[in-house]
Amino acid sequence: MPSPLVKPLVRSIYEVAGQRILMPERMAKVTPDLKRALYGIRDELKQHDGKLELSDLFRSYDMQLQAHLDYTSGKKKAFSPPPGGSMHESGRAFDVDLSRLKVPLAEFWQIAARWGVVPIIAEPKASISESWHFECRGSHQKVYEHYRAERGTNFKPATAMAISAIIGSGVPHDRFKGKQDAAYVQSALIRLGHDLGNIDGDVGPKTLKVLESLQVDPAAPAAWVDKVDALLQQKYPEEFFDKAEDDLSAFV
Repeated sequence: MPSPLVKPLVRSIYEVAGQRILMPERMAKVTPDLKRALYGIRDELKQHDGKLELSDLFRSYDMQLQAHLDYTSGKKKAFSPPPGGSMHESGRAFDVDLSRLKVPLAEFWQIAARWGVVPIIAEPKASISESWHFECRGSHQKVYEHYRAERGTNFKPATAMAISAIIGSGVPHDRFKGKQDAAYVQSALIRLGHDLGNIDGDVGPKTLKVLESLQVDPAAPAAWVDKVDALLQQKYPEEFFDKAEDDLSAFV
């Protein structure tokens, strides 16, 4: 199975009757490892009288398209790629209200890092665009590194990572219509440490050779997904199983 998208209890910047509310249902979807990270970061910030309050979390295809159109029209200044290229679409990214943290941004980076969450800018300056954007990349960081080392060449590293994360969460991707399972297998094999070139949904000799080395019948495509799923769950259980405890009292 792909990484499930689960519901976190996390406060948003949106208000009802003057009070900030939990993240709306349409955006309250994350992978299990990000849910755990959000709770851990929230609890650490509470020690500094700070709050973790988000403006953005999961985006559907339509939400990502609108964000992209807002960017291209000039309505939105921060870059938003077209659908299929954002970590928000995989439930692995969030945008935070920096004014509520009560700690310097550099210190927040350290807190986030302890929970496997990273920024996308080079230095902790709140004046820089996207200083509010953070990602829980998990094993998809390996896809980024695979492409950065030019072992994959059909996408830029950040785009390849986002694509891997999106299909890894079971979200349909336009680029792989009719062959998303094959692309998922390729992504999974890279996350497991294998070098097989591009994620393109076209299973070639490299992919078949790796599958054979894993004792999967290359002639039985139906078994490929089951095999890589079992290996991924064994290596990265935090990405597949939700063990974070919800606590509504944390928002009182």
